[in-house]
Amino acid sequence: MGFKNLEWALLARVALLLVTLSIPAFVVMQGWPEALVFWLPVFMFQVVDLLRFLRKTQTEFNQFIESVHYRDFSRHFDEQHVYTQLQPLRRGFNEINSTFKTITLEKETQYHNLQKVMELVETGILSYNVENGEVVLMNESLRKLLHVPFMKTIHYLSKRDKELYEAILALEPGHTRIATAHTTHFEKHTTKVLLSATALQNEGIRYKLVAFQNVNEALDETESQAWQKLLNVLTHEIMNSVAPISSLADTLKNRLQETQPTGITSEDLEDLEIGISTIKQRSEGLLRFAETYRNLNRITKLNLDTVHVKDLFANLQRLMLPTLAQKCIKLELHLASPYLTLHADAALLDQVLINLLVNAMEAVKTVPVPQITLSAYTSPDDKTVIRVEDNGIGMTQEVQEKIFIPFFSTRKQGSGIGLSLCKQIVLLHRGTIQVQSAPGEGTTFMLRFGQ
Repeated sequence: MGFKNLEWALLARVALLLVTLSIPAFVVMQGWPEALVFWLPVFMFQVVDLLRFLRKTQTEFNQFIESVHYRDFSRHFDEQHVYTQLQPLRRGFNEINSTFKTITLEKETQYHNLQKVMELVETGILSYNVENGEVVLMNESLRKLLHVPFMKTIHYLSKRDKELYEAILALEPGHTRIATAHTTHFEKHTTKVLLSATALQNEGIRYKLVAFQNVNEALDETESQAWQKLLNVLTHEIMNSVAPISSLADTLKNRLQETQPTGITSEDLEDLEIGISTIKQRSEGLLRFAETYRNLNRITKLNLDTVHVKDLFANLQRLMLPTLAQKCIKLELHLASPYLTLHADAALLDQVLINLLVNAMEAVKTVPVPQITLSAYTSPDDKTVIRVEDNGIGMTQEVQEKIFIPFFSTRKQGSGIGLSLCKQIVLLHRGTIQVQSAPGEGTTFMLRFGQ
């Protein structure tokens, strides 16, 4: 029907239905009962049309509720070809849909922007449901830090890294603590992380947000600076105190030889000369000792260049081969790619690797089949890793914690400077050096450099 007014359209339908209902009486009175066969379909059509007309608004309202329920705000209600009284309703539906659509788009944009920000920050972020442990958010930095592509629940960590898992659960919101993250996806590696936690609540559900900040480099740098300051003081004081003693001993020895004091036997004179010589030798030894440790503080600048690891390994092999052959030690080289490169100071990097190889040769000298493996590859977190691995006697955990400390050495003739110097050189390259070992199971030193 062409009526634009809802009331008139309804009245017209009711009027026609009344007329249709009066027809049977008229037909029967006229003696045409067979005409009722045509009347019945007309009557049924009018009833169905009236019901459809009455339900039309309710149907549209149900469709609108359904679109809200399923968050489908793309539906549009025609405002032109409809009764005048229904136009405001459809216009309202369209405006509500448009508003919801705008809000949804804004939320999606904010969510995607937040995701981008989360992926760019270097701090690992983890959010999980406190009740069931379900992980809600885990950014790329945390995936790289833990070498975990995905975690459905926080309880997954209990099997992979129980120590870190317990540290996360025990961390109270608003507090921080230092923990150790252990990774074994591609290589054994430990990282010191600063954990910070905060609590969230949404619709009665409690969430815990934990931030993971890698503090390995900061701790190493702080430790290195502390040792440098200490060594500066020690070497300065030793040289200032010992140099006059050495000079005085030399003067006393010369005067003793020139004056030839009376009342002293030749044996006593010889003893005095030996004693003064001993004082001079020990003083000069202390001066050399102090001068040697000054080297730890002299390396402050790098001559950076592109270093091909393949060439680096080849040079080391040529340099160390005579010593290795003499001691019957097998050296294996493994290079993941012949095109692997580093942005480093080649001379200093050579010094680090030579020192590690010399230590490895010392560690394998008592084993039946001594072997050293030098390898390089790119880790899953895009770090270039160089490993020096031996099958020697290994080290205890206590020794591993001390080997990078200046003056510490497990060898009687060791100066304790080698590994300290290695660590300083690696730190200057913005890299890390770690040791993995166990008594009787050999030792592995890992050098990790960023791109």
